[in-house]
Order: sequence, then C-alpha cells, then structure tokens
Amino acid sequence: MSESRKIAVILVADVVGFSRLAGMDEERILARLRALRGDLIDPAMVARNGRIFKRTGDGFLAEFRSAVDAVRCAIEVQEGMIERNAGLSAEKRIDLRIGLHVGDVVEEIDGDLMGDAVNIAARLEGICEAGGICLSEDAWRQVRGKVEAGFVELGEQTLKNIAHPVRTYLISGASERSKRPAIEPSEARLPLPEKPSIAVLPFQNISGDAEQDYFADGIADDIVTGLSRIRWLFVIARNSSFVYKGRAVDVRQVGQELGVRYVLEGSVRKAGSRLRITAQLVEAENGAHLWADKYDGGVEDVFDLQDKITDWVVGIIEPSVRRSEIERSRRKRPDNLDAYDLFLRAMPHMQSHMPADARIAIPLLEQALRLEPDYVAAHAHLAWCHEWCFTRGGLDEADRTTALAHARRALASDSDDAASLAVAGWITIVLSKDHETALSAIERAIALNSSCAMAHYYGALVNAFADRPKDAAFDADRALRLSPFDPKAFEAHLALGMAAVSEGRYDDAAASFARGSESNPDHSIMPFFQAIALALAGRAKDATPSVRRGFELEPGFRLRIFAEFGMARPLAEKFFEGGRLLALPE
Repeated sequence: MSESRKIAVILVADVVGFSRLAGMDEERILARLRALRGDLIDPAMVARNGRIFKRTGDGFLAEFRSAVDAVRCAIEVQEGMIERNAGLSAEKRIDLRIGLHVGDVVEEIDGDLMGDAVNIAARLEGICEAGGICLSEDAWRQVRGKVEAGFVELGEQTLKNIAHPVRTYLISGASERSKRPAIEPSEARLPLPEKPSIAVLPFQNISGDAEQDYFADGIADDIVTGLSRIRWLFVIARNSSFVYKGRAVDVRQVGQELGVRYVLEGSVRKAGSRLRITAQLVEAENGAHLWADKYDGGVEDVFDLQDKITDWVVGIIEPSVRRSEIERSRRKRPDNLDAYDLFLRAMPHMQSHMPADARIAIPLLEQALRLEPDYVAAHAHLAWCHEWCFTRGGLDEADRTTALAHARRALASDSDDAASLAVAGWITIVLSKDHETALSAIERAIALNSSCAMAHYYGALVNAFADRPKDAAFDADRALRLSPFDPKAFEAHLALGMAAVSEGRYDDAAASFARGSESNPDHSIMPFFQAIALALAGRAKDATPSVRRGFELEPGFRLRIFAEFGMARPLAEKFFEGGRLLALPE
C-alpha cells in the first residue's frame, strides 16, 4: 500500500506579506524566520505532539492527533509572535495567519498528507487576519469548553475550490493583540554614555494571572542587579526602566529616552506548575535582534528559579553585548578611537590563543594603555597575549617578564572587573606557579560577579592546574551553563579533561580534550592533552592523529611544559607518564 486514510487535525500557517518583507531585506527576514522556527514554532509543535509534514518557505502544514493540542499550539505560537514583534514598526513585523480543520486525509508513503481537510485548513488560513487563528466548525466542536479562549462566529464562508460553504470561527483577541501600534520615537534623546549601555524593560506577564506580575517584576529586577555587576556595562536603574510597565513601546523610543544602546525585554508565562521565561536582546538604534532564547522550569522554589533565570540571562548578555561592541568598533574611523575601542579591536585576535594573533593584538592594547594607563582590562589582556607568546612562541624571557608585570598591575588595582581579575589570576599560576595568589584572584572575581562566565572559565583552569578536580569541574560546568556558545568554551573542556586525569578517568579525559579541540581547532596544546589521555587509557594506537596534529601546530612541543607552567606536581607526573608512553620529547 502506498497510501492510507485517517482522521487528522490539520494546521496551516503562513507569513503575511512575505514577498514584501523579503524584498525589503531578504537575508535578515530569512534569518528571523529560521530563528522563529528553531526557538518558537518547532518547540511548540513538539510540546503539543504536532508534526510538520510540509514546509512552504514562508509557512508550514502540520498534523495533530488532538484538536485541543492544535489550538493550544496555535495560541502559543501567535502569543510568541506578539512577544517577538513588540516594539517593531508595522512594516518590519512578521505576522502569521493560521487555519485549522479536522477531517479525513490521505497519507502518502513519505508522510505527506492530501485531501479536502488539508485544502480547507489552507483556505481558512488564507481568509484569516494577520495574527489570527481561524477554525472550521468541525475543529471548533472539538475544542469548545476545553481551551481557555474566546471564539467569534464568522458565519458560513465560501472558500475557493471548496464545494460547500464552511462555518468558521475566529479565536477572539488573537489578531487584535498582534496589532498593538508602534509608538513613534520621541524627540527627546539622551546622549549615549561612553560604556555600552542597557535597559531592562519590565517582563510581560502573559499568563492571564495578575498574581504573576510580582514574579515577572522580580525577574526583571534581579536581572538589573545582575547586569550591574558587569562593571564595563552602564545599566539603567529599575525605577527608570519600569516606567514602561504595561506600555507597548518601540525599542528605538526606549533607547532615545533612556540614552541606551541595548534593550532587554521578555515575558513570563505560567501554566500549572511550569513556567516559561523568554528574553531577547535588541539593539535600540535599529531594532536588530542580537539574541533571543527561552527558559523552562518548575515553580517549586520561586526564589531559586529567579536566581537560575538571572544567571542564565546575565551570563549570555555579557558575550552578546561584547560581540556587538566589537562590530561597532570596527565600523569607526581609525582616527576616532578611544582606549575602549582599541581594546575591542584587539579582542578578535585573542580567540585562537596563539602567538601570531597575539602579536597583532599587542600594539592595539599598548596604544589603549597609552591613552588610559590604569585600564585594568587592557593590562590583563596584554599580559595574556605575552603569556601565549612565551609559552608557545619560543620561551622568550622578555615575554614572561612583561606578562607578569601587567598581570600584577591588574591584581594590585582595586578593580571590580571580574573577568580581568580571573585572566590575571590564570597568568599568575602559569608563569609564576603561585597557586595561592591565583586562587585568591579567582575567588575575588567570582565574589564580585558570580554570573561572569569568564571568571568561571579561568576559575576552572586555575583549579585544574592546582589539582583541585572537583572545584575545576564545578567552575567548568557553571561556565558552560552561563555561556554555552562562548569562544572560550574550549577552556572549560580543557579543565574538565584535566580534572578527569587527576581522578584517573582517562577515557572521560580524552573525550573532554576532543571536545576542546573541536571548539578551538587551532589550540596547539589540546591535541597533546588528548593523545596523552588516550595513552593513559591504554589506547596509545588511537593517539597517533592527535600527536601528528599537535606537532603541526607546535613543532617545538616538549613534555617539560607540564612542570614548568604552573601545573601541580602530582598532576604533571601523570601527564609525563602518558607522554612517555607515546615517546614524546621531554
């Protein structure tokens, strides 16, 4: 049999005016559609047991076993679209129309569905208003009294190429809520501060339960406090950003009235004992979305959940804003750069952690320090660059001396820049074997900002080098949770691998080092770590490709680096043991 018949609930969705949107900016619209599918539509389908059986470029057709699930999914998607369109002008919004019908369909062998039920759902979508959900009477009978929604009867509708009129219902409020007008930007414009600036708008309570307002406000309040600990950010106080509570505002207006470059907005939805928090970071000047995500959790411990959400948002905001600031600096004229711009321009050359790139970053950081001699972040990162040049670029003592001088300058300051303190602590343990000072710097950094991903990344490495495997694993796991897509994620995998070696879990160590190599293929030492872990696990024959790759990246590698560069002696001995099994040069 190549086909079969069955009763199915069909949902058809389509973007309103897609051709016009694509004509304005096709690349950005397609990127937003991909994000919507991954972040909103596909998860909603999975949660409601739906199956998308056909995509149409700007829309999709889905099958459900339950009309109740289908309607709830449609409502969730349309409410999610409201959140994502908030603050955008009418010409930039992506609006969906959704049609729903229950009926007999033919299922092809490839899973495609055909028949009148599919055609009717598609025609209902076509007559629906932007942001609306239209149901046939057959679908309405299945859901009335079972979903929290109002319905407006539209009467019998004559649908194109459908033999008989179809009585149709509209879910009340679905389209009206999507039409909240954008507010024209105010003439008032505050100047932007020198530092990157951000405002956190009150999170919308879309639960339909007014009692959840306190929780939504608490989330936004905690995020303001968390962001305030990132000292290179200028954060608008709660009392100013909360004046927008209950108002539909254009983020451009917020940016102008509060004098900020970035706006964070979000929503809270409670359903039974579950909560969904969504958040998105927007560049206020042009409305560009820099980041968006959602968090699902239970409400058993509200205060614990608030802490988790704060960590999640704050941890991701820091690298997201940093990336945007780097791009902004690149667009500035070379004759119009200040110390901060020079620091940002050095950042892309510090991703590989290799000497060649470090030599490009060094003059930019030196120029920043000439403009601002007490710039702690520039001192810490300049120390970092010289550390790479020393450990991987020929062991020139001048690089070692310079690196330690700048690291000590950063540690001696009264700075509350958690990331810079963590970097300086790392350089201290690598180049001076001063475990106590390095661990103290990490503790100070994390005390200043427990949501700083970089502090945890380098806390993981410092603890790993000090042979404190449990502390190293804790910081590595927390760093990956705070900033899972961070370019520095390979540092966490390195620390997890070292912790596993310390505990004799050599196969786990090899797997962690492999993930580190995948994250940063140009890191020269990581392949040697992986090869040694494989040898310790009794799999020396599997280590050959890693050894070969390591020598391609660092021909002068010697085992002595494990003892010379800050690694605790008992741990270094294990790496010596594995290296000798592979006959690596000492």
